[in-house]
Amino acid sequence: MLYDFVKSFLLLTFILDPFLGAVVFIALTKNMEARERSAQAFLAVSVAFILLFVFLFIGKSLFALLGISFSSFMVAGGVILLLLGVEEILGLEFSKRGADTKVAAIVIGTPLLCGPGAITSIIILSQKHGYLIPFLAMVSALALTWLILYFANHLSRLLGERIIEVLSRVMGLLLAAIAVEYIKEGVLQMISELVAR
Repeated sequence: MLYDFVKSFLLLTFILDPFLGAVVFIALTKNMEARERSAQAFLAVSVAFILLFVFLFIGKSLFALLGISFSSFMVAGGVILLLLGVEEILGLEFSKRGADTKVAAIVIGTPLLCGPGAITSIIILSQKHGYLIPFLAMVSALALTWLILYFANHLSRLLGERIIEVLSRVMGLLLAAIAVEYIKEGVLQMISELVAR
């Protein structure tokens, strides 16, 4: 159980990418007072939490309603995660991330933190481990994300934005590797289902 929790926590942390969130957060809140920045950080993480919580508990129902097999979702989710990983590594932009400083928290909460990759992962984790482990991993990853956003300005001064960006690229590489595992596992499961028929 501890191994599954740690693995789920690391996966969600890679996907939420708090370092990238911190870079964007610094840019969007640079003209705000310290108290307002703190409120924006809390709101961003709250938005991500609500969305992930909802998808954690309705994911299985969506499968049944839409007639989607878990193996198909694994492959589709793996492709999305792979694209997001490549996006982070190469600095490409497959998805639009334009932002208005007035809605900084909403933009960071979704799609930056809770985008298709995070939603895909929380549903897959609920299928593999039930609800408790993904929930605890989600809360832990979001708590870490909140801390990084809260102290984003301190981190920026301490490390420099360039180092934070490098860390974000490394997380993208790890995310791409996890995505390949998802695709491989989904394809193998599809083959086993076909053989069983």
